[in-house]
Amino acid sequence: MEFSRFLPLLIGLLLGAWTIAAAWAVLSARSRQHHAETQLRSARRLSRLVEESPALPMLVRTDGRIEAGPRLAQWLGLDEVPQYLSELDGNGRGLPADKLSELTEAVRRCQKAATPFRMAVTPHGSTRSLALRGYLADPQVSPGGAALVWVFDFSDNEMELVRLRDEAARARGDFHALVSLIEAAPMPMWFRRPDGELQLVNHAYVAAVGAKSAEDAVARGIELIEAVDGLSPAHVARKAAEKGTPTERIVSTTIEGQRRALRVSDLPLGEDGVAGYAIDIEDLEEMSRSFRAFRDAQRALLDQLSAGVAQFDAKRRLAFANQPFQRLFKLDPRVMIDPPAFERLLDAARDVGRVPEVRDFPAWRRERAGWFAAGNAQEEAWALADGTHLRIVAQPVPDGGLLLIVEDRTEQLRLSAVRDTLLRTRTATFDSLFESIAVFAPDGRMQIWNRRFAADWGLDSEFLDTHPHIEALLKKLAGRLQRAEEAEMVGDVVRAATLDRTQTGGRIGLSDGRMLEYAGVPLPDGNGLLAVLDITDSMKAEQALRESNQALIEADAIKTRFLANMSKELRTPLTSIGGFAEMLDLGLGGDLNEPGKDYVHSIIEASRHLGDHIDSLLDLSQSEAGLLPLKFDEVDPMSFVRAVVEERAGRLQKAGVTLDLQAKGLLRPIVADSRRLARAIGHIVDNAIAASPKGERVLVQLSRSKGAGGDCLQILVQDRGQGMDSRTLARALDGMKVGADGKVQSRDGLGLPLARQLVEAHGGVLRLVSEPRQGTTALIELPWK
Repeated sequence: MEFSRFLPLLIGLLLGAWTIAAAWAVLSARSRQHHAETQLRSARRLSRLVEESPALPMLVRTDGRIEAGPRLAQWLGLDEVPQYLSELDGNGRGLPADKLSELTEAVRRCQKAATPFRMAVTPHGSTRSLALRGYLADPQVSPGGAALVWVFDFSDNEMELVRLRDEAARARGDFHALVSLIEAAPMPMWFRRPDGELQLVNHAYVAAVGAKSAEDAVARGIELIEAVDGLSPAHVARKAAEKGTPTERIVSTTIEGQRRALRVSDLPLGEDGVAGYAIDIEDLEEMSRSFRAFRDAQRALLDQLSAGVAQFDAKRRLAFANQPFQRLFKLDPRVMIDPPAFERLLDAARDVGRVPEVRDFPAWRRERAGWFAAGNAQEEAWALADGTHLRIVAQPVPDGGLLLIVEDRTEQLRLSAVRDTLLRTRTATFDSLFESIAVFAPDGRMQIWNRRFAADWGLDSEFLDTHPHIEALLKKLAGRLQRAEEAEMVGDVVRAATLDRTQTGGRIGLSDGRMLEYAGVPLPDGNGLLAVLDITDSMKAEQALRESNQALIEADAIKTRFLANMSKELRTPLTSIGGFAEMLDLGLGGDLNEPGKDYVHSIIEASRHLGDHIDSLLDLSQSEAGLLPLKFDEVDPMSFVRAVVEERAGRLQKAGVTLDLQAKGLLRPIVADSRRLARAIGHIVDNAIAASPKGERVLVQLSRSKGAGGDCLQILVQDRGQGMDSRTLARALDGMKVGADGKVQSRDGLGLPLARQLVEAHGGVLRLVSEPRQGTTALIELPWK
């Protein structure tokens, strides 16, 4: 009973234990399955890594069988991996026979003695290089003593090694060649240690410094270059090494007893040292000095030319411009400090009007810039706006530059135009002359003639157009002369002018009664001029003039005698009348009453006026006849005019007119006949007083002015009277006046004509300026002598 009571419990425990065991078994199985799957995935990953790795394993068993992946077959050039090692040589594919034998032997030693090996192989027909490294396989991999061979593809590395070997070989060859080249170089070369001391020199260096050998030059530290400004060559090399930049300098040194110019270069080579070399540039310097001297001489010569010359370099910049070029293009001399380009020069020339005016200037400028690339010289003519004509020649030079030559042809063209004009003018002048003109060459042939020549001699134009010889011309002329033999005289005159270069002439009569005068004149060009003039009318007129001249001479003699007699006949009675009147006034004829005295005073005054009129009339007559005697002496202008004015004080008071005498500046004395000049000025002042209304003022002004012949004394007399119109003024100085009926009549007074004659006798000028109701101004200009 008790057992049956515990049986269900026991069964329950058993079932529970069974359930727990079953659950544990399931969980354990799942864990083992998960672990197996993880190991499988890891194995697959490792297998994939092995297949993708740069090294492929190959397992060689003791019986020669091999195990490897399919990639190895590709590397060996086989379709698949063979079963045995001996099958790696597959009839032209796989490994070469010798390499396969070497591999077989190495694998055998590795299997028996565990000796690792290394070798490199190249399959048949492939550029792939394979490295084989063999080891004894781990027992876990193959417990039977198999060999594990790792195959590496080092084709790239092998090619790099080959390339490096080739480069190293070339570098060694280049180094030996470079050393040989440096040793054989004609220029001194050297190498210095970082401290600046010489380490290596070449043969040229040894020869330059005069050392026994390169070792001797290095041991003694013989320097090729002298110290400059306290800096030795070693110091300069150390400075270049510190800066890490090459240095170059030009120095002078003594080589074989001669001073030579060298271009020395120091090249830092990092921590190895400093290399250097020296190039002898003495010949180059000498050539450079010669070139500069030649260039300076050439430019000095170009400055003396009349044509403008400019040189442009390969960069199209102005390199040189001579003085005529700068003047033609109005360039500032400072422009050579910063020379402009060709296009900029054209722009500047356009601003000052030294290029032609064109519609599209940029296109025109580009065309001119094409001169640099032209294959031959270009020539143009530029007509500028100011009338200047320039001839432009652009010559490209081999260095890519341009030579520009500018010639001012304005004067040449002007002279050419003037020459053409002169030729046309000469032809027109010849044809318009009253003289007959013909030009003969030295060979006697006629060159030029005018129409009057053919008319005077009665020759046909067709005959003259043949340019006849002088002999043929004389035959034509002989029949037209009064005496035919005189034709040879014309030929002699032409031959004397052309061959003997002498001027001769003569007269000849024609059969029609005309008289011709001819002359032969040598011309500067070697030709001779035959000039013929018809003097028939001149001879007749000359005869008439001779007869008229004789009559004039006789009339002049009569006038001279008349003036002499008139002076005596007029002055003698007048002097007697005046003398007797003065005697009566002094009471020599008895006492006079007051009316008698007035009559006597009137007689004296009238005789004085009559004397003045007689003097004026005689002076005017003598002046017009050219017989007026003048007595010159120095006269002070101001005191002289003042005296003339003061003599007319009574007239001024009687007329109720005031006179204003002025002088501008200091006036030096003049040379004149004081008596006759006072008469001229007095007549002008008298006319001004007479023309001035009562209460007006007469201005007399003396000044200094500039005349056509230099400084002159100017005397101005101005009144405020009625003035004169243009017709009256035109005849006032001629002693004429215009009446109310429009007829020309003689003037009552001779003052102005006489004043004009007296002023002109002193070399001066008298001018009148007058307007109706504006007064009259008389202006006298007397030169200082």
